[in-house]
This record gives sequence, structure tokens and C-alpha cells, in this order.
Amino acid sequence: MFSSILRSLPRLGRRWTPLDFSNPNFVRIPEYHKIEEETLPDYTASWYYPTQIGEVIQERYQVVGKLGFGSTSTAWLARDMNHCQYVMLKIFVRASSMGNQVDDEIEMYRHIEQCPKGHPGRDAVRTLLDTFYINGPEDRHRCLVHRPLWESVLTFLRRNPVERLPAVIVAVVLRRLFLALDYLHTECQVIHTGLRTPSSTLSSIDYLYLDIKADNIMLGIDDDSVFGDFEQSELQHPVPRKEVDPNGRILYMSQELKMPKPLGAPVLCDFGSAVFGNQSHTEFVQPDIYRAPEVILGAPWTYSVDIWNVGCMIWDIYQGGSLFSGYDPEYQKYRSRAHLAEIITLLGPPPSSLLTQGGLSDKFFSDDGNFRTNSLLKDPVSLEQRENTLVGEPEREAFLRLMRKMLQWEPGKRSSAKELAEDEWIQQYL
Repeated sequence: MFSSILRSLPRLGRRWTPLDFSNPNFVRIPEYHKIEEETLPDYTASWYYPTQIGEVIQERYQVVGKLGFGSTSTAWLARDMNHCQYVMLKIFVRASSMGNQVDDEIEMYRHIEQCPKGHPGRDAVRTLLDTFYINGPEDRHRCLVHRPLWESVLTFLRRNPVERLPAVIVAVVLRRLFLALDYLHTECQVIHTGLRTPSSTLSSIDYLYLDIKADNIMLGIDDDSVFGDFEQSELQHPVPRKEVDPNGRILYMSQELKMPKPLGAPVLCDFGSAVFGNQSHTEFVQPDIYRAPEVILGAPWTYSVDIWNVGCMIWDIYQGGSLFSGYDPEYQKYRSRAHLAEIITLLGPPPSSLLTQGGLSDKFFSDDGNFRTNSLLKDPVSLEQRENTLVGEPEREAFLRLMRKMLQWEPGKRSSAKELAEDEWIQQYL
């Protein structure tokens, strides 16, 4: 609490003054041309706070430019004039349409803030600097203040034409991710993977759920010139924009931050769906193809769902294709039974100890443990047969051993985040 109070006070003898962002030399976008939020399904302009570049919020944060948008929020680079630093403002749509989602996220950030600080994974977890309500024309809007980060691992991945990351980058991301999870699991008693809920995104990509995915791991920024360049660009060459109603509401185009040199360390973000690990959980969670077996079967789940989630995610970004699809030919879409069939193909049949705990096991398996939809089963395929990267034999075997530590039917047999952070495949690149 004391540290929060200190952060809210201006630095003695120093304070930035507001800049003039009134340069009129910008491109005016025709009213009929849909941009940014307008392209989202069910977009309603009045739900969004009418943020304007140059405005000062809370007599402290001056808006510099737009970083991105989503179905429930917009993101802005701002100048924290009290602390002479740049921050990111995540401004949500009207409070009456958000329910408890943002409050739950803030509660989780505040809980993490009270946890021990000495753990090496603490810096790998995103923190909340400030939060408040902004009064809009029709309702209040919750605003979260964070340190700015560059872009997600998913976006970074898509810069590569083959959509695969090199081993050394994967190892660095994994090391930081496991340190973050060890901190959350052991010091905070928090499970990052939470309830299925619409995500508040920071880009134009339509993310589906809040949990451990490549789009929830952001790369840090250790180079402040990135923000100065962004600011100067807006001052000298304002972004295109359009007026969307007679009251002067303006819709801005988003800008990208340039690539920092060097890149900062990866940070685990988005705690809007995190839950406490000291409670019993059986809810459906995780994106479909990352869903752990115990979740599909309706069995109690705990911290180890995060580990399964990471195993599936890391296969995607290192191998260049999803480990599971869950595609059911009969329904022509994802179905849990098809996902289970794929897990059986890879790992063999599930242990009876897991099936007895699952409230939905009878839906998929007979009393003697046989899978009910044999037509979906294929010949067994090992991880070795699925692996397709061109690496040396020792490295290949080490990577597959790492995967097996995470992809286990039984939650209790999965390695802990602490153990995985010290894995031999990761360590060889560090």
C-alpha cells in the first residue's frame, strides 16, 4: 500500500508540462470508410470513451497516440507528467456493459502487488501502476495504467514468413514464462488460466480468451527512444483520423511502436481471468485446442492446467503448427470428443484414476474405459513423428523430453514451473 502511495506522488522538483498536439496537417478519413473499432462485430460508438490525442486525464496522463483497440477497450500511449515517464492507458468501454470483469482483473493485480517481491519471476509478471474511472458522455469508463510493452510473441512470430520462432528465442520466452508461473503458483497462489471470457485486447487481432497464449506474452521495452520517436511522429505528422458524430468524437488510426534495440525481456500479461489456486475449480477454461484433459472431462483442475497450456502453446510457436485441432468431421468444427481422440492418439488412453474424477467422463468413455467414438481414433503417433524442425539429434531429444514433462494425462505427473525453468533444453541456450 505504501509503495502505491509513493508512486502516485510527483517526483520532487520535476514534472513534465503538456505538449501541444494541435497540428492540423493530418489526413481526414471519409465518414463512410470504416476503420479500427468500427470494423468489429456489434460495434457501438457510444460505448467507447471519446479519447482525444493531447487530452490530459486525471490532471496527470497526457494522451500521445493510439496503440490498439479491441471489443472492450482501447490502448493509448500517454505521458505520465508526474513521474516523467511513458505509460500505457487501457480504457474500457462503458462500465455498465463490463460487469465484474475489470474489477476481477484489478483485484488480481492488487493481490499480486501484496505478494513477496524477491522471487526471480516477479519481474516477468505485468504490474498495474494505477487505476481510476473516467467520466464519459453517457457512463463511466475504467482505465488501467501499465508500463508500455512492445508487442506480443504472437505478433513477433508473424513477422517470420514461416511463422516459427528460433530455438534460442523460444528458450528465453519459456525461461521467463516458467519463472512467472512459478511466482504466481508458489508465492501468489494464482492460476493464470481462468474462466472462458471475452478478452480486452490491445490490438486489432480478435483474441478469444484470456490465458496463456502467444498473444498474452509481451516483449518488454528497455529503450525509451521508442516512445520519444512515437511522440515526435504524432507532433510532426499526426495520424489519419475521422470525425464520427456531430459532437466531435474522433476515431484515430493506431500506430506501432518501433522495434526497441535491444528488445526487453518477455512479460506475462492479462489477469482478467486468473483465479485463486486455493479454491476448487471444475469450470470450462482455456482456448479449445489448449484445453487440458481434466478440463474436458470435467475433473477438478489446479495449477497444472497452466503447464499443459504452455506445452501446447510452445509446440505451436516452435514447430509451426498446432499439436491438437479438435476438428470433428461430423460437426465440421471443434468438439471435445475429437480433441480427446487426438490426445489418445498421441499419449495413449487416459488412466482410470483421471476418468473416475471426471464429471463428464461417462459422456466420452464407457464404464470399462473404452472411448465411445472409435471412428475418431487414428493410429498412434508419437511426438517424434510429429516433430518437424531441423535440429540435431541431442537437441531434438531434449526438446521432446521437455514436451513430455508438460503433456501428461495425469495433472500430478506434469513437472512444476520451477522444475521446467531449469530444464536442460532451455538451459543450453542461456
